[in-house]
Amino acid sequence: MGKSIDSSQSILYPKWFGGSASCMAVLVSHPLDLIKVRMQMEQGGVKAGTRKTCIRIVQGEGVLALYNGAILTHSAVTYGSVRIGLYETLKEQTKANNIPTSPPVLGLLAGISGFTGAIFGNSSDIGNIRMQNDGSLPAHLRRNYRHIFDAWRKIKRQEGWKTFGQGLWPNAFRCGMMTSCQLASYDSFRDLMVATTGIRDDHPGLHLSASFLAALVATTLCSPIDVIKTQLMGSSTKQGILHVMKDLTTTEGIRWVFRGWTPGFVRLGPQTMATLILLEQHKRLYRDLKEKTGTQKIVL
Repeated sequence: MGKSIDSSQSILYPKWFGGSASCMAVLVSHPLDLIKVRMQMEQGGVKAGTRKTCIRIVQGEGVLALYNGAILTHSAVTYGSVRIGLYETLKEQTKANNIPTSPPVLGLLAGISGFTGAIFGNSSDIGNIRMQNDGSLPAHLRRNYRHIFDAWRKIKRQEGWKTFGQGLWPNAFRCGMMTSCQLASYDSFRDLMVATTGIRDDHPGLHLSASFLAALVATTLCSPIDVIKTQLMGSSTKQGILHVMKDLTTTEGIRWVFRGWTPGFVRLGPQTMATLILLEQHKRLYRDLKEKTGTQKIVL
């Protein structure tokens, strides 16, 4: 048997764990993300609810249409990997410098991580939204993207390289806020529950509860930014943020702020819980492997 590893030792986990957990969570969250995008891209008229939007997609395009754009999404590969990996790195450096990881500090670290991740994942996000929304357009306006690489090729050919930067700053701001709400509030809720209830910090129920509360906070605070981002990225016409906000407010009043909130929460809740619980399981298996082998470093 290998030597037991000191449980108080700080373990450095592989940075790709965040991307791996995010990829697995997409299987749960992507259909709901697609429904949210369709609802946010509706123009004028009576807005269909979550259930009717889902039924309309399945009846008109088939069940597999719920996974349009799922091969490569910003949250699963680029965005997920960068934001979680960078957040863990910044936390490690903060603790190494004996800086208290209070909720405001965690919020700042997570915000920086999400903002950075969005810059790397913006082109994937644009392709993802275009693929998700394509089926809702009139037949003569559809691009009929086969996959993400085909979407990128057509966007580049028809609209130019600059299109891949479309909506970058509101998206980066949204992702910074979203990551701050998700990761920082998750850590804060988890630590608070451990301190007040005495529950073990590796208990699955703790991870479930903390991630649910984090999803609730993230969905509510980020809903208006998410609507604006979707409008900017889903349109082939160049529009500014203020122009989009003015048009939405003129046609719908302030209600646009929470357009798609329900599918957003229904999607973000399972996605957040799945990502964070799977991330915790990645870490648990890694700790167990270190314990069994007695090694100080494992290359994965």
